[in-house]
Amino acid sequence: MRLLTGIQSTGVPHLGNILGAIRPMIERSRPAGVEAFAFIADLHSLTALRDAHTRLHNTRAVAAAWLACGFDTSRHVFYRQSRVPQVCELMWYLACLAPYPMLANAHSFKDKSARLAEVNAGLFTYPVLMAADILLFDAEKVPVGKDQIQHLEITRDLAHTFNRLYEPLFVVPAAEVDAQVKVIPGTDGQKMSKSYNNTINIFLEEKALRKSVMSIITDSTPLELPKNPDTCTVFKLFALVAPEEETQELRSRYLAGGFGYGQAKNLLFEKLLDTFREERRRFSELMAHPEELDRALAQGEEKARQLADDKLRRIRECLGF
Repeated sequence: MRLLTGIQSTGVPHLGNILGAIRPMIERSRPAGVEAFAFIADLHSLTALRDAHTRLHNTRAVAAAWLACGFDTSRHVFYRQSRVPQVCELMWYLACLAPYPMLANAHSFKDKSARLAEVNAGLFTYPVLMAADILLFDAEKVPVGKDQIQHLEITRDLAHTFNRLYEPLFVVPAAEVDAQVKVIPGTDGQKMSKSYNNTINIFLEEKALRKSVMSIITDSTPLELPKNPDTCTVFKLFALVAPEEETQELRSRYLAGGFGYGQAKNLLFEKLLDTFREERRRFSELMAHPEELDRALAQGEEKARQLADDKLRRIRECLGF
């Protein structure tokens, strides 16, 4: 089975990204018989991000985080979208099959359609580039969040259209939505997101990471009184990274009273250091040696380009090119 996932190049992945996307994808890729394609969607970033230096840093930070967390590039294909230009050729072919109303109804466009001056053509055709990313490599399963299901349906529609008009060259992919994926709370209790400025970056140096953990918002229950672990962001985060036995022990301390939120935050900080010790070391090492990142990505990009060339040769023949 072939899995494919695109990774936004929006900077250093935070704890929510790691627990909600990176680790689940790595786990999905482990069984024998699974071939995983994971690409950094740096072309997609151009719809909103103009600064070249920021894009380069973001791309390297994302790559370093995935490698530090254990994505196996010897078995799977890891690449930068921009280094596989064949995807843009396929995008043009698919764009010529995509009816205007389909793209006008895509939420990536509709969300900004009230301010059309801010909408560029790249944003409008975003779902077509996503379709090209997927169809070029015959992906069978695409792990997506609920907000991406509509875009995957556009991919499926375009595949069906091409297969009907020409030849059945495209695998029609299925969405893989993991109902078990947890919402990771941020420092303010909302869903952890860069847009909310409430993230925890586990790759920060220790002093900065401690400051981030200590900024988690808690209620004003006095130290001596019992506290409700189920409404506390600190406890929820601890439970996501700690073994069950340690989580239950912390729950008991909350309920017993005489235990402050400052103590809980210190325990969470120490648990994050312990849990991600190797990932933190490896991330720092990779960011200090970008040539190692480039080698790992170049290996995947070479394989991706070869597969893309084979696919496009057949597509061009169908289209009369």
